Amino acid sequence: MSDKKTINIGIGFVTGRVLFQNLLKTYINSWLEHGLIENKKVRIHVLVSYDLRYKNTNTDDFKKVPQELKDLVDSIHFYGVNEVNREIDQLVEADNMINTEDCHLLFGEGFAKKRNIITYFAIKLKMDKLLFIDDDEYPLATYQNDNDKLLWMGQSILSTHLKFNDDADITHGLHCGYISPIPYLEFNDILTENDFKLFIEALSNDIITWDKMKQIIINQKGVTYADETILNNSTAYEVSETNGMKFISGANLCFNLKNYQKFPPFYNPPGARGEDTFMSTALTDLKVVKVPCYAFHDGFSMYKRILNGVLPVALLPIENTSNEILMRFVNATIGWIRYKPLLVYIIDNANFEATMHTIEENLKITIPKLCVYFKTEDFHKILVEFEKYRKNVKKHFNDFEKTKTTWTRLLKNCM
Repeated sequence: MSDKKTINIGIGFVTGRVLFQNLLKTYINSWLEHGLIENKKVRIHVLVSYDLRYKNTNTDDFKKVPQELKDLVDSIHFYGVNEVNREIDQLVEADNMINTEDCHLLFGEGFAKKRNIITYFAIKLKMDKLLFIDDDEYPLATYQNDNDKLLWMGQSILSTHLKFNDDADITHGLHCGYISPIPYLEFNDILTENDFKLFIEALSNDIITWDKMKQIIINQKGVTYADETILNNSTAYEVSETNGMKFISGANLCFNLKNYQKFPPFYNPPGARGEDTFMSTALTDLKVVKVPCYAFHDGFSMYKRILNGVLPVALLPIENTSNEILMRFVNATIGWIRYKPLLVYIIDNANFEATMHTIEENLKITIPKLCVYFKTEDFHKILVEFEKYRKNVKKHFNDFEKTKTTWTRLLKNCM
């Protein structure tokens, strides 16, 4: 981090969970613990894009921050539907190059558009950096020692990004905990390991691969542990491009806004995820650096007590023991398959039809087996959604391209 000037950093939260207040308290205390609150050369500004519909919350769940916490940061900004619509009206009124339809390509509901809201306001507020933190990720790393004892280590996520971000366009950290929505599986004659491999390969990208999923789901029973070597080593490295992509994730992710006009927007097809994946396809000209800090991902909301200082002595395997766990898995697979056609269309257009045919065949083979194994018909939705998004892939591609050009025009004309 440069010591020549004050750094204004935006901390971006996209949230809809009622635990947000506890999460914010945890991170502010983390910044306090690591000396960032008292550091006069670091000014911390919290930017929150919230969704009241996700968990049936109300504005107080997000905005009613205790004064003693407000006093520890330089500013807190909240962006709900009303705030965003007011900004859209002002943009349209001020610039005839931007219309309401353009704005709704960029801003609105869903993770991609809410991340764009945060990015836009961070730029407008003249932030030097923007660090995204997810509302189910905590500033901790967990690992096992040689005796398989669970050990925890606090992570100074913000300090680590500030250390390396000046020399990069994007810095991107690591994740441990429950990073996969797939429950632990014991294969049998109904669903064999090869069956599940075919299914994962139908959904996969360079991040979601069978080898990685097998290690997490089978060998580690759904838990990803931090690498102790990384925890004890402060080395960062530049991310190389693979298959036209420089992979990032949507959180533990920091933008150096010095050259903000170079940044693409977030995008995903309607109802899909993958906003970080699609940004990854547009980072060729940006320097992306992987940095040595972890966030603990509480993907099943099993360890919310961590936010109150209670550290588990063991991490339980995620087993298919409730409808909530099963539906999280089903919904995740639907989210993955909704973006798979567009991803293939972007990175391997020449083989698009052949790849789609292979995916369709693998899904037809494996989905009936998943339905029997999990005793639900919900997996049939995956094939329905695949056909719909495969059919609309050109429209989604055009929307993606238009989103990028609109974002570029917005940043050029309105900032």
